Amino acid sequence: MIQALVNSFKIPDLKKRLLITLGLIAVYRVGSYIPTPGINGAALAEFFNRLASTQGGTLFGILNMFSGGAMEKLTIFALGIMPYISASIILQLLTAVIPALEKLAKEGRQGYEKINQYTRYLTVGLSAIQALFIAFWLENPPGFEGLAIVSHPGLAFRFLTVLTLTTGTIFIMWLGEQIQERGIGNGISLIITAGIISRIPTAMQQLILLLTGKARQIQPFTVLIMMVLLVAVVFSVILVTQGQRKIPVQYARRIVGRKIYGGQSTYIPLKVDTSGVIAIIFAQSVILFPATLASFIPNPAFQRLASGLMRGHLLYTTIYATLIIFFCYFYTAIVFNPLDLSENMKKYGGFIPGIRPGAPTAEYLDYVMTRITLAGALFIAVIAILPDFIMAWLKIPYLIASFFGGTGILIIVGVMLDTIKQIESHLLMHHYEGFVRSGRIKGRR
Repeated sequence: MIQALVNSFKIPDLKKRLLITLGLIAVYRVGSYIPTPGINGAALAEFFNRLASTQGGTLFGILNMFSGGAMEKLTIFALGIMPYISASIILQLLTAVIPALEKLAKEGRQGYEKINQYTRYLTVGLSAIQALFIAFWLENPPGFEGLAIVSHPGLAFRFLTVLTLTTGTIFIMWLGEQIQERGIGNGISLIITAGIISRIPTAMQQLILLLTGKARQIQPFTVLIMMVLLVAVVFSVILVTQGQRKIPVQYARRIVGRKIYGGQSTYIPLKVDTSGVIAIIFAQSVILFPATLASFIPNPAFQRLASGLMRGHLLYTTIYATLIIFFCYFYTAIVFNPLDLSENMKKYGGFIPGIRPGAPTAEYLDYVMTRITLAGALFIAVIAILPDFIMAWLKIPYLIASFFGGTGILIIVGVMLDTIKQIESHLLMHHYEGFVRSGRIKGRR
């Protein structure tokens, strides 16, 4: 693997792409430390330090993770790339229900560029709305336990905050597109991954303090257990991410004039985990939005609801796991259409051995997909709630436990597989060995 990395810098085109990618990610990380004007950074840091134990259990915790810690510092990249992700998911779902968008999606590259333009417009709108709500939130000292976060609240501060945070998100989106065109890997995914990985030094610092501090809250044996768990989780995530059910397809042989067409065998790869991290994002948004909203309402009933829907509670874990399984099926139903697939196979003379073409083929594909999705959904649900159990079992902070499951580990593993696959393709094209001596590394797609 080390030799493959060295070889990557021997290929001029690949070397250029790698350097551009690393440079643009460095620009993103620098921007994550530039504060938004009008914010009292010391007061905001004190507030988030008080909430360190529960920070992962609110919508602000999710935004903070995806922005690489920029949310808790309220920097110009505080919104991160989440508005773009939300806009992409919304457009993808609307494509399945709006005929005009569905027609655009089938027009190839031109239709893709048009939908991508709509995604950009929607990203601007979502960023502006989120930034405005954040501005109102910052101007409310009771929401920060009496701390004054904004020096000069008012219309000017709100306008400046909306302009700054929206521009920051658009700039991140532009960085991602530049990485996609001029660099290596999926730009948006790499930016998210860079933000998540940037939290590792802070997590390691906390772990060392727990291990070597005066109180010595954890023992060396606990660290050994954590290392074994981390290897097991990463290994299992790779297996499920790469997991496929291969449906054999045979194409009928046709004779046109003196030429013979068709007759070859292939397969349809049905992924065990079609939804990936999207199901977790949906579930987190649904369950944490009412909890976050209720926490700001000074009413005992709402406060009890908010506390019951926070991490570590049985109600939260049960609803969260159920929502993940539901959204795994929901997203799979949106992106996988067995009827269209069977019609396309029938059009080109393809059939599944033992299954009649047309409706029986669609029913068979739906039957198989429903069952393998259950396995993938249960695995994703277990991975998503695993940090909560590790946090309660090993008595470690959520920041450390979050690297043993949940959204972060799924994104990191998936993006790394995709990026390594692209680098390996360049290496093999120039007659170098890939990262593994036998076989090929597969991406998520």
